[in-house]
Amino acid sequence: MNAAVKNTGKIYFAATGWDPEIWIKAFAKAAPEREIVTEVKAGEEASIDYALVWKQKRGSLANLPNLKVIFSLGAGVDHVFHDDQVPDLPIVRTVSPDLTMRMTEYVVWQVLDHHRLGPQYRAQQLKKVWREDRRQPAASEVNVGIMGLGVLGRDAADKLKHIGFNVSGWSRRPQDVAGVATYHGKDGLSEFLKQVDILVCLLPLTPDTKGILSMSVFGRMKEDGPLGAPILINAGRGGLQNEADIQAALERGLLSAASLDVFETEPLPENSPLWGNPKITITPHAAASSSANALVPEIIRMIRDYERDGTLINLVDREKQY
Repeated sequence: MNAAVKNTGKIYFAATGWDPEIWIKAFAKAAPEREIVTEVKAGEEASIDYALVWKQKRGSLANLPNLKVIFSLGAGVDHVFHDDQVPDLPIVRTVSPDLTMRMTEYVVWQVLDHHRLGPQYRAQQLKKVWREDRRQPAASEVNVGIMGLGVLGRDAADKLKHIGFNVSGWSRRPQDVAGVATYHGKDGLSEFLKQVDILVCLLPLTPDTKGILSMSVFGRMKEDGPLGAPILINAGRGGLQNEADIQAALERGLLSAASLDVFETEPLPENSPLWGNPKITITPHAAASSSANALVPEIIRMIRDYERDGTLINLVDREKQY
C-alpha cells in the first residue's frame, strides 16, 4: 500500500472557456471542506495541491511547487500537452459513467441515423418528395467499425452489438472485447478497414494518430456495402481528421456521408466548406460534454483515494500521451 498524502492545499480550476461558477457550486455541494480557486495569486502558489484542467494557459501549472496531481476534465488529454511547460506529475483522465453514456448516446444516434437513412429522408422532406422504395438493410447486415477500444469505444461497441450490428474494433495494441472482432497495429488496420460500413473514430489524439482520418484510410475501405460507400463518424478529436481529404473522399465516392463532432479548428470557421456540404452532419463538439454534477463526485473520490493510500487510476502515459 502506498503512503497516505496529507490534505493541506487547494484545488485550482484551470479550464479555459468554461463557467467556473458551475464547478465551484458542484464542489461546494460534494465536498464543502475543499477550497477551489480560479486563479493563483502571487505568494499563494504553494497552497495548490491539485489542478483541474481543460486547455490550461501555457505555464499556468509550472510554478506550483506543491502540485500533486493534474486532472483532465475531458475524456481526452491532448489539450494538456499543448502546454509545453506542464510539470512532470501524474495526469489523470476523468472517466465517469455519465461521460461514457453521453458518448455512447451520440455514437448510437449517428449510426442509427445513417443506417435508417435519416439524411436522405430529410432531403426528401425539404423537396416535398414521398419516396418509400429505398432499401433499408437490417442491422445484422451492417458492420460498424470502431477505431479506439478504450472505455468509450468498448461501451459504444457493446450497445451497438445489442442492437444487432456486426461490430469490429481497431486499436494500437491488442484488445479482447466480447462479441467484437478486434484488430490492432498497422498490420491489422487494412483488414479492419476493408469490412467496415460505418467507421466510428474514438481514438485519442497523439503524435501517432494525428491526421489518421485521411485518404490513406478512406482508400482502403470497401467500395460498396449495404449502405453504399462507407460512412464516417468522428467524435474523437479534430486533429485526427484531414478535412480536405474528407471532402475529397465524399466527392470521389469513397465515403457516402460523414458525421463530424470535432474539427481541426474550433469553433468551425464560418468560411469552412464543411458547413455547406449536404453529405456532412455537423455538431458543435457536443457528443459528450463534461457535466460538473457528474464529474465532481468522481474527482473527489479519486482525490480521497489518493490521500488515503496514494492510489490513482486512469493514469495517462506521458510518452504515449493517452
